[in-house]
Amino acid sequence: MLQSVNLRDYILTNPVKVRATDNIFDAMQVIIDNKISGVCVVDDLGNLVGILSELDCLRAALSAIYNEGGIGEVRDYMASDNLVVAHPDEDIVDVAQDMLMKNKRRRPVVENGKLVGQITCRQLLTAVRSFRS
Repeated sequence: MLQSVNLRDYILTNPVKVRATDNIFDAMQVIIDNKISGVCVVDDLGNLVGILSELDCLRAALSAIYNEGGIGEVRDYMASDNLVVAHPDEDIVDVAQDMLMKNKRRRPVVENGKLVGQITCRQLLTAVRSFRS
């Protein structure tokens, strides 16, 4: 059975990130190169300002084709309203349950406004495996 532990013990401490001013094609390449389904978007001070997913990128690409225009910046397509984040001292079980309830594969981890990591389903599975009886 999974024991209650701090999220800090399982977060990815250096998640892949992009800037809101990056070209969306460059961000797509980052996602493809790192074989991930999305990235955290930060400002110059390391503050989390959004999340960009593969679906956001696909939406951007199709929009550019449909509108026969430029594709724009990450800020034009990222999710930035009502971002759900975790604190590194939260209980991993509570975070896992909330991620399941909201059907989210990742959650940025923020401390004092700064992005300090990310928790993903893979890290949660690692935690479950390590506490297996």
